[in-house]
Amino acid sequence: MSQPQSPAPLSAPFVAPTRTRLSGRLTTLVPLAAAHADDLYAATHEQPRAEEREALWRYLFIGPFPDRAAFRAAVEKMEAATDAIWFAVLDGDGRAVGFQSYMNIEPANRAVEVGGVLYSPALQRSAAATEAQYLFAAHAFETLGCRRYVWKCDNANEKSKAAALRLGFSPEGLFRQHMIVKGRNRDTAWFSMLDSEWPARRAAFEAFLDPGNFDAFGRQKTPLSALNGQARAADRD
Repeated sequence: MSQPQSPAPLSAPFVAPTRTRLSGRLTTLVPLAAAHADDLYAATHEQPRAEEREALWRYLFIGPFPDRAAFRAAVEKMEAATDAIWFAVLDGDGRAVGFQSYMNIEPANRAVEVGGVLYSPALQRSAAATEAQYLFAAHAFETLGCRRYVWKCDNANEKSKAAALRLGFSPEGLFRQHMIVKGRNRDTAWFSMLDSEWPARRAAFEAFLDPGNFDAFGRQKTPLSALNGQARAADRD
């Protein structure tokens, strides 16, 4: 039987997230800036087919945008934001192919949410996308000192809910008629990961991202969902 991890004391310090660089083997996260706007616009507006473009932005509070100028203005606003810290997700060639943020930052409760996640088709369903989430979670728990790490999404967004479970978050319930977004009702599904759970979740991430977990064609051998399933079973033991 595995021994539960002891969470940090409630009085442990919390470090507010800042505009920093998070580097991995497959991807790098850097502070979002206007300089990323052209690459991001191409990856999220020009390269996807029309139906893909609409799906990319459907559950976000903003977008899609009518032109590059409108998109750049939105990126500049995100760059200047103080209530959320936005990051660009870079591919191996240094091109911005997505973005995500730390938001709903609660220093008194040592809690933060990963949100505003937009991954272009070039990034979706890739090991680099998983690594981007791993880097964010690791930074939240190991540098910021979080005791609670949150994922929220529109309950109609089945892909986002499946991603939360795959990444190791646990479902917490539903806020009914929580918001009106783009003229539609939003019931919000909540998920979380705790500091006591992070060591097992970290081990699952690292086992998945290990180069030996992929064959010569880049296909995964053991899915992250299976690894986190094993971690959840260990949590219950």
